[in-house]
Amino acid sequence: MLGVLLILSGFFAMAETAMMASNRYRLRALAQTGHHGARLALALLAKTDKLLGVILLFNTLINAAIATLAGLVTVEIFGDDKWVIGIGTVVVSFVILVFAEITPKVIGATYPDQLALGASYALTPILRFSDPIVSMVNVLVGGLLRLFRLRRNMGHEELSMSPEELRTIVLESTVGVPPQHRTILLNLFDLERITVDDVMTPRGAMEAIDLQAPLEEIRQQIATSYHTRLPVYDGDPGNVVGILHQRRLLARILDSDWDRDTLREQLAEPYFIPTGTHVYSQLQFFQENRQRLGLVVDEYGEIQGLLTLEDIIEEIIGKFTTSISGATETLAWGEDGTVMVDGARSLRELNRVLALDFPLEGPKTLNGLVLEHFQDIPESGVSARIGGVAMEIIQTQDRAVRIIRLSRPTA
Repeated sequence: MLGVLLILSGFFAMAETAMMASNRYRLRALAQTGHHGARLALALLAKTDKLLGVILLFNTLINAAIATLAGLVTVEIFGDDKWVIGIGTVVVSFVILVFAEITPKVIGATYPDQLALGASYALTPILRFSDPIVSMVNVLVGGLLRLFRLRRNMGHEELSMSPEELRTIVLESTVGVPPQHRTILLNLFDLERITVDDVMTPRGAMEAIDLQAPLEEIRQQIATSYHTRLPVYDGDPGNVVGILHQRRLLARILDSDWDRDTLREQLAEPYFIPTGTHVYSQLQFFQENRQRLGLVVDEYGEIQGLLTLEDIIEEIIGKFTTSISGATETLAWGEDGTVMVDGARSLRELNRVLALDFPLEGPKTLNGLVLEHFQDIPESGVSARIGGVAMEIIQTQDRAVRIIRLSRPTA
């Protein structure tokens, strides 16, 4: 009889821990596939006060019955001396603690989802049978809570998580989620933080067509460009008059009689993006306005760079195309602990690929960071330590640092 009571007490202790520690999102996913146990478990968790009430009610009654029965057996066998009752109490407490409390709860915490599904089949009819008693107990509990001005809210609100909590879950999901998928999910969270300034092609690196250039030069530029859409300006690079979709001009450019007016006729209105716009919002704007390319402008209307839909997609899934054939450059530390980096590289990309910690509040590129540090254009051979990274200027050209050698930081 004692063994049966210990098993029942252990079941309720294990069920309590398993139900409370179960993953509700996993249960919801199983319930959506038609799993009956998951539906029962979710129904129980939706009324947590009653669930805990019925578990604690039966667990307390069973433990009290175990103590009473053990005491009667002890007195019957060894007599009613005080030392016998004292030793019996210690032994019963130890047995309950080990076999009906700690061990079942450890098992429930180790396999919460599996045990919660099975326990729900037994707890559902027990709760239905004892609902009047549990409801009466909960009325008393509610009165005590109101007396102490405490708010009871158990299982009645939808589960919610902050972006940081979701990010932590993704980071810790080492089982079942491939690393590439995990990286994509983390990049999606970053879209809320970064702006178009972090992703755009800077104005100095933009490829554009000048209407004032000779026609043959324009023809050659169009023929050799790797982009399907090109900004077109009239004399001044800041005076963009339109966006050329090269496919529209392809049939006409093969004719020998095309001119600048023909080129102007094929231009689409430029789409402008305010600097500081969050990338996630811009992705929605691209979709709503059916655009694939936009020019980033500052508060004075000056063009700062160019952003395409492909730039945002690459920010999510990683680089998959290159603007220029053969321009793929792998970022990786060499055997000597150094790496040669183009000054136009994004600081965010360097931090992510090389595991560095460059500040992201100011300049967006390595060249900008170096110029801000020196407050001047450094000469080749100059070394410095910026953001904890030792670097050497290898080449400067056209008022910018072109090539920099970075040294891996030591722990």
